[in-house]
Amino acid sequence: MARQSNREKILIEGLRVVHRHGFAGASVRDIVQAAGVPQGSFTNHFASKEAFALEILDLYYANNAATIAETLRNDALPPLQRLAAYIDAGKNRLNRDNMRNGCLFGNLTAEATDQSEVIRQRLLDIFAEVKASVAYCLKAAVAAGELPPGFECDEVAGFVVSSLQGANLLAKAHRDPEPVERFKRLLFSKILR
Repeated sequence: MARQSNREKILIEGLRVVHRHGFAGASVRDIVQAAGVPQGSFTNHFASKEAFALEILDLYYANNAATIAETLRNDALPPLQRLAAYIDAGKNRLNRDNMRNGCLFGNLTAEATDQSEVIRQRLLDIFAEVKASVAYCLKAAVAAGELPPGFECDEVAGFVVSSLQGANLLAKAHRDPEPVERFKRLLFSKILR
């Protein structure tokens, strides 16, 4: 196995530190200590903490993109089953630490968008990508007859993304997956009928 570079260590461990303690609560010192690298390594690899945050967002999104490929955009599965699997995969990922860390996207949206326009814009781009994947899945559900013709796929996709983020934040506050489970129950019993 190839040895990790200091840059990779900083990104991987730094993502964990920021996810656990928040963007403001994670100092550069905390990040490099977790990575086991000298403090100067951070400034050698990242122009700023903001530049680092953009890279950990991309790293976190890469995991989400893999889940999207396996679920929402997996044409081998029935469309509404894909959407349910996407919600469950996210809930299961967040529940690995009993919902304590929440979703990095929602956390940074709540914490960093007032301080950084580039972080805010990257989060908007990520949410747009997720919304497009949900809409793709819903359009497939219409084509498969799982949803009625004329179903407002784009509008409902936006609702799914924003509601799921809210449910994730509440699950973090409660340290319980019930808000996500409630969202899923109501989505499938009331909206996707």
